[in-house]
Amino acid sequence: MSKIVIVDTSCLISLSNSNSLDLLKSAYSEIYVTQEIQAEFNEKLPIWINVLNPSKKKVDEFSKILDLGEASAIALATENPESLLIIDEAKGRKIAKEQNINIIGTIVFLLKIQKSGVIKDAFPIIIRIVNNGFRISTALLNKLIEFYNK
Repeated sequence: MSKIVIVDTSCLISLSNSNSLDLLKSAYSEIYVTQEIQAEFNEKLPIWINVLNPSKKKVDEFSKILDLGEASAIALATENPESLLIIDEAKGRKIAKEQNINIIGTIVFLLKIQKSGVIKDAFPIIIRIVNNGFRISTALLNKLIEFYNK
């Protein structure tokens, strides 16, 4: 589906909590996290998720305004300009866009893999991740419900 993919902690946790982490492997051939994201995830990573660390200087630069996981993910994405970053937090997304990083969120990831045929229906997974604590705006959730009820 895409080039190398860098996954932030919120996506890992959301997919893991909904027993859907393998969807990343089904959609992408090269999946990366940083050491900081690995520590925040606080679970053993599957062997198909690679750990790659960006320069400390870039991480330090971004960590002045973001948490360490997001800072390291954005730093890694800036060092890999053809990458895709899956990131959900608004502040991190804003900074990533300012850096011209190609980004999507966890919900869009699920909708994209549904559209590409990796899964038949993203909606049950979206509901599971929301029920497990993933924050989504009421407006977006209502749009998704409306879309799936058509």
